[in-house]
Amino acid sequence: MKKSGGAEKKRVRRSSAAVQNGARDPNSDTPPRKQAAKKDVFQLFAEKVRDHKDLVSRWAVLQETRVEYFRGKDFASFLRNHPELKDILESDRNLETEDVGNSLLRKNLLVRCDRVVKTLRPGKKKLSTWPAHLEIFPDQVFSENDAFFAWTFVKRRPLWQTLLSFFWPVLTLAICLFPVYPHRCKLLILYSCAGVLLLILSLLLLRATAFGALYIVLGKRVWFFPNILAEEATLRELFRFWPQKDEEERPKWTTRLFYAMVAVLVILVLRHHAPDEAARARYQKRVSNIIDDVLEWSPRLALSGMMDKQQTVDNDTEANNSFTDASKAPSDNVGKETVSEQYAAEGVENLEGADQHKHDDHI
Repeated sequence: MKKSGGAEKKRVRRSSAAVQNGARDPNSDTPPRKQAAKKDVFQLFAEKVRDHKDLVSRWAVLQETRVEYFRGKDFASFLRNHPELKDILESDRNLETEDVGNSLLRKNLLVRCDRVVKTLRPGKKKLSTWPAHLEIFPDQVFSENDAFFAWTFVKRRPLWQTLLSFFWPVLTLAICLFPVYPHRCKLLILYSCAGVLLLILSLLLLRATAFGALYIVLGKRVWFFPNILAEEATLRELFRFWPQKDEEERPKWTTRLFYAMVAVLVILVLRHHAPDEAARARYQKRVSNIIDDVLEWSPRLALSGMMDKQQTVDNDTEANNSFTDASKAPSDNVGKETVSEQYAAEGVENLEGADQHKHDDHI
């Protein structure tokens, strides 16, 4: 009887489990593990697409959070140029671009966004191609017409970024230990940093000069190295030389004339207040002295300077003590001389008194 009761309990459990499985997915016979693996396929596809260099993307602020986003038409052209990436989807490799985008949206791997600023700024003919501020679009459906899509998952960090985050504290410690480096290492670091800084400042100055000259003469806004000051740009985009196409209206000749007069005035003022040769020599000498003090400093010199300072303090203390003793000795002698003079004066007075008494007695 006990065995039959246990068998009935097992049958009831199996039947209830079968009912639950049927309630979860009545139309599919795929095991749960395979379903989970099928869901991971789109995750792998999204990571592969995001890491690909041919998909143009930018960074923007979405609800106080920095996100990486791309345009819908760029995503469609990317999949047309790289159809081999759809092989990652396995059974869904034949899906259209719109269906793939909708699947990524349903799985919360993407979120459709829209630009915050929807009005034209003064002097511009069209909206910005890559807006800096986004907001969530109410209709989460894939589209290629002026649609932006932001990645919602955290991008995996490559190995070089992990190593770089490890070496940052080491670099900070090395910078703090600069004063104890050998003299040749100090010179090498100093001249390298000064050369890089001079190169950057020269590049920015030439860039601004070329922009001002072309703006005043031709009325065109041409920035060479347009992404040199961009916060979010790849290494290839950062050092791109050729500027982007000017989309703004051509400035008026009165505006160009005004800026030309301002530039001439600034040049004349700077030339008038430029330092003379003597002031420049004094400033150069002062700066060179500061640099020499930094380069020539070493722990040995610091320790020897502390010892010399301690010896100087001891010598000053001994000199003060000897001066105090010497000042005390004359004061004692002066006191003794004063007492003896008092005794002598009293003796003279006593003698004069005795003589006076004798004279009175004779009278």
